[in-house]
Amino acid sequence: MDKLRAVLGGRDGNNDNRNIMQAANEASTLGWGTRVKGFLVCMVIGVVCTILGVCCLFIPKIGVILFIVFYTFGNVCSLISTMFLMGPVKQLKRMCDKTRAFATVVMITCMVLTLCAAFWWKIFALTLLFVILQVLAFAWYSLSYIPFARDAVLKFFSMLCTMCVK
Repeated sequence: MDKLRAVLGGRDGNNDNRNIMQAANEASTLGWGTRVKGFLVCMVIGVVCTILGVCCLFIPKIGVILFIVFYTFGNVCSLISTMFLMGPVKQLKRMCDKTRAFATVVMITCMVLTLCAAFWWKIFALTLLFVILQVLAFAWYSLSYIPFARDAVLKFFSMLCTMCVK
């Protein structure tokens, strides 16, 4: 409402001190209720697409392609859902933090390569490899938001490896 008053009052709000990120953040302000609704809708779509993709695995001939499309789209929706809670600019900044930048790049790269391997290259083994990497990358990315979760997982697997070696 303040933006509307500023425009109607003759103050167009054009401030040269603002950068593109601030302008995008101001343009995308939503109320908390709307943010929660957007989060829930995107998260439900993401989970339903992921489950639907797994169910499509049993369809002969096209099941694997449908799985890849639904699973990747489900991951994208799940990722977008968190943008509703914290806003797109803050989410992008957090994705590019030093603790999760590598995981973000690997995750997005795996999503793109999964679709490329399925539709353009049509190599099933490579597609399957990228789906597995996509699952692992998304899990590692998600763990970065839980304090000390990555350390706990690394410690668990190192302990598991030492038990297997003995």
